[in-house]
Amino acid sequence: MIHETTEEFAANLPPMQALIGLDLGEKTIGVAVTDSFLSVATPLETVRRKKFGLDAARLTEIIAGRAIGGLVLGLPFNMDGSEGPRCQSTRAFARNFARLHPDLPIGYWDERLSTVAAERALLEADTTRKRRAQVIDHVAAAYILQGVLDRLRILRNT
Repeated sequence: MIHETTEEFAANLPPMQALIGLDLGEKTIGVAVTDSFLSVATPLETVRRKKFGLDAARLTEIIAGRAIGGLVLGLPFNMDGSEGPRCQSTRAFARNFARLHPDLPIGYWDERLSTVAAERALLEADTTRKRRAQVIDHVAAAYILQGVLDRLRILRNT
């Protein structure tokens, strides 16, 4: 089930299950997860992209091992808000993944500047250049996922 709005996504989430967030790149997929209370996003790992089937198999392992109740994909809008080829690629990934997991709610989150924010946080933490390159994708995924968690908290309180 792919949901275009956070409100639709939230309405379809099962209670007390974690979320997984993805930052889809051309060569890697940054992966972050939440706790079952949906309070905090934590960077988990970076998956080196191969073929969709292999990438989906690794993500399915993570989902099964962590009782995941929903998936959030960072949607890479252009800075002017328009959708380009990267958005189309992300939406195609979502459609293909939804065929494998038809009951898993899938939502999107505007990921503009998430990598910039992750890079800034890693620089402030005095992370070496080599280490930043290793973790930037899954730290960016955590920024994306935390944005969703913050929005869900607002929706629950209104």
